[in-house]
Amino acid sequence: MKVALIGGTGFVGSALLDELLRRGHEVVALARDPQKYPPRAGLTVVRADVQDAQQVRQAVAGSDAVVSGFNAGWSNPDIYNDFMQGSHAIQDGTKAAGIKRYIVVGGAGSLYAAPGLQIVDTPEFPAAIRDGARAARDVLRELQEHEQQLEWTFLSPPIGFHPGVGSERTGRYRVGKDQPLMNGAQPGSISAADLAVAVVDELERPAHVRQRFTVAH
Repeated sequence: MKVALIGGTGFVGSALLDELLRRGHEVVALARDPQKYPPRAGLTVVRADVQDAQQVRQAVAGSDAVVSGFNAGWSNPDIYNDFMQGSHAIQDGTKAAGIKRYIVVGGAGSLYAAPGLQIVDTPEFPAAIRDGARAARDVLRELQEHEQQLEWTFLSPPIGFHPGVGSERTGRYRVGKDQPLMNGAQPGSISAADLAVAVVDELERPAHVRQRFTVAH
């Protein structure tokens, strides 16, 4: 496939790029600064600001799918608004380009700790990342409640997913839906490489169209 990738230099996005190229997909990476991407076979880098729907439309045109690891920056003091604006621009640009398939890597905060209680709303949720997690949760809610044109999928990583959890690619993972996957009493985790495997598996063999799912080792 020809896949437009957003956020391909980040923790998640770089693993997505590796996995897509590993499987022989043609990747078009959107970037404000194309020089952040070293040349690689199968990779084309297009200058585009993902906060601008028109630039997104032009950059993703002709692709078979859009895969987004977009994040507005954890240190950004206006992360909530920038996250929402960027997500809307990406969705609008994708639709304007006539692309149906749209896969988003979101956050674990929208998983349910208990019926009616999402993790991001629990007292122990880290305040430093709450605004970004709330934005990812609200993007999912909008997709679930309003998006009819895109064949979207939203992947929530496990609670224990963060840089430093390991880089091994095993190709194996467990699948869940709206509750966090656990390893006994401990939160599940996964490497970025295996999270990317799950994303590209979903791209190649859709099983969660217009659904959220989660994965863990």
